Amino acid sequence: MDEVKSEAAAEKKSFDQVITDAFKELKITFVAFFKAPKALWGINVPYIIEGLVYFGILTILGKYCSENVALTDTQAGWVYSFVTGGITFAMLILGGVSDKLGVRVSLIIAFAVMFIGRALVGLSGTIPLGQGLGSPMFFVMFAGLFLMILGYGLYQPASYAGVKRYTTPQTAAMGYAVIYGLMNLGAFFSGFISPLTRHHFKSAFPPNGLSAVFWLYAILTFVSLLITVFILTKKTDQQAVKQLADEADALNDSAETKNENKDILSPKKINNVPLIGYSLLTVFFLLLVIGIRTEKINFNLIVAAVLLGGSFILSIWEFLRHRPDHPFRDLRFIFFIFMLIPVQTLFAHNWLTIPYYLDRAFHGTVVSQYFELFSNINPILIFVLAPVVAGLTASANIYKMMIYGTLVMAAPTFLLALGPNVVLFLSYILIMSVGEAMWQPRFLQWIAEIAPEGKTGAYMGIGQLPWFLTKVLTGLYSGYFVGKYIPRPDTGLPVHSEKLWFIYGLIAISTPIILWLAKNWMVKGMRKKA
Repeated sequence: MDEVKSEAAAEKKSFDQVITDAFKELKITFVAFFKAPKALWGINVPYIIEGLVYFGILTILGKYCSENVALTDTQAGWVYSFVTGGITFAMLILGGVSDKLGVRVSLIIAFAVMFIGRALVGLSGTIPLGQGLGSPMFFVMFAGLFLMILGYGLYQPASYAGVKRYTTPQTAAMGYAVIYGLMNLGAFFSGFISPLTRHHFKSAFPPNGLSAVFWLYAILTFVSLLITVFILTKKTDQQAVKQLADEADALNDSAETKNENKDILSPKKINNVPLIGYSLLTVFFLLLVIGIRTEKINFNLIVAAVLLGGSFILSIWEFLRHRPDHPFRDLRFIFFIFMLIPVQTLFAHNWLTIPYYLDRAFHGTVVSQYFELFSNINPILIFVLAPVVAGLTASANIYKMMIYGTLVMAAPTFLLALGPNVVLFLSYILIMSVGEAMWQPRFLQWIAEIAPEGKTGAYMGIGQLPWFLTKVLTGLYSGYFVGKYIPRPDTGLPVHSEKLWFIYGLIAISTPIILWLAKNWMVKGMRKKA
C-alpha cells in the first residue's frame, strides 16, 4: 500500500491524549522495570550504572587529557576518536564472542576488564608518571582505555542478548525500551556525581580532582560486576529461561518450520581469493603511504595514493559483484545513511566539544564549575521527550520527519554562534533534543521500510557504519577547532566559540538540505519497494 495512504488512515489523537499516552508509557517503563524477572534485573541495574559511568567518562576525558596528561586539544580529540570509534569496532568484532560465551559469562568478563581499565586510568593521574604524549602517564591511561574498549565491546552485545534471552516476543520491545531509557537516566545522574566528587577531592587529587572521579567510576564498575555475579546467577538464568520457555510453547511449530527452511536458504559459495588479494594490496599500499608520510620510504606520494585508491575500489567491487542483494548495492540506502553523517556530528560534539565549551567559554561561572551537569541535560530530555514526540508524529510521513527532525536538530546550533550565553545554550539543548527525538527513532523505521524482504537485519547492521565513521572523523578535527577557538583560560588567548559553532552549524544543516533536494528520488524508491 502506498505509504501516504497508510499514514492518512492512521488514527489521529488530540494533543492532550498524546501527552497522556506518552506519560503512561513512561509509567509502564518503570513498572516493567520493577516487575521484570530477577535475571533481567541483573541486566537493567548494571545498565543504569554503566550509562552513568560511560557517559560520565566521555564528559571529562577531554579535560583530563588536556589538563592532567598535558596533551594538546588536537591530541585529546584523537584519544576520543580512539575510544568511541574503537568501542563501535570492538562491538562488531566481539559480538560473536559474547554469543559463544553466553550472557552471564560475557558480562562478568566485560565488567572485570572494564574495572581494570578504568582503575588504570585513575592510577595514571594518581602516581607521578610525567606528562605528555610519550610519557608513562599517557601509556598507562592508554592501556586503561584500551581495556575499557575491549570490555565495552563485549558488554554491549551481551546486554542486548540478555534482554532478548529474558523477554518474550511480546515483551521484547518493552525490554529494549527500558534498557535504552535507563542508559539515558544513568547519563543524566553523572552530571551530578562527577562535579561533586571533583570539587570534594580536588586537593587530594590535584590539579582538578578528575582522578578521583575516575576512581569512583572504577568502583561503580566493580559494583556492577558484583551485581552481575550475585543476581544474574546460573539459577536465576535457568529459572527465567524455563519460565519464558513455558510461555512460548505455542511458538515451537513455527520455530521448527524456520529450522526446516535453513537448507533451502543456504548461501551460494563464493570464491574469495581475488578479494583477499585485492585487500592485501590495499594494506600494502596503505603502509607505503604511511611510510612516505613519515619519510621512512622514498617514493612518489601521489602515485602511492592513486594505487591505494585503486586497490581499495577493486576490493569493494570484487566484494559486491558476487553479492547482488548486499545493502551496499542499494544506492538510495547508501545515500541516505551517509547523508546523516553531518547532523550526527552534533551527537559526537556532546562529548567532544560541549564539555570544553562550558568549561572554558563560561570560565569563572557556575556553568563552568558544574560543566558535567550542563553537558548531560540532553539524556534526561530524550528520556521524557522521545515518547511524547513519537506520539505526536505517529502518523507523519517518515521521510518528511527525517527532514524536519534533522532541520530542528541542526538549526539551533546557530544560536551558539551568537556567543556564550547560558539561555542560548539551554535553548540549543532543548530544541536540539526535540529534533533528535523527531528523527532518531524514525531512522531505524526507514531502514526497515526500505530493506528488501529478508534483508532487514543486514540493512540494520550496516546502517550503523556511518555512526562509526562519524565518531572517528569528528574526533580527528574537533580537537583542532577547540584549541583554535576555545583555548584554555591559562593561555591568555581570546575565546571565539561563536566561529566554531557557526562552522559546526553549517556542517549539520547540510543534512536536511540534501535530504530535501533528494526527496523525490528517495520517496519514489520507497514507494516502488512498498
